[in-house]
Amino acid sequence: MQKARIKLASIDIKKINDVSNAIKEISNKTGVEMRGPIPLPTKKLKITTRKSPCGDGKASWERYETRVHKRLIDLGIDERALKLVMRVPIPEGINIEIEMIDI
Repeated sequence: MQKARIKLASIDIKKINDVSNAIKEISNKTGVEMRGPIPLPTKKLKITTRKSPCGDGKASWERYETRVHKRLIDLGIDERALKLVMRVPIPEGINIEIEMIDI
């Protein structure tokens, strides 16, 4: 048996939740078995920079952090459901990967 594994990643959690809810609605309409969205660990990217551009003066630092949120969805293979999933509008800033896996 095969399944489609969908991986979503973005820095905006609202966009990820919107896309995963759209995929969940498709699976409910078509009656396809769905597992997820499974939240994966959030990757935190931290950057520390010096406030002063020239390097003179007080040693003060600015800290920036970006969080990359990830979700994993497993869908049963159904040609109609996959066509509908491919038509889901993906907002800018979301990385999506779809792969077929054997179980």
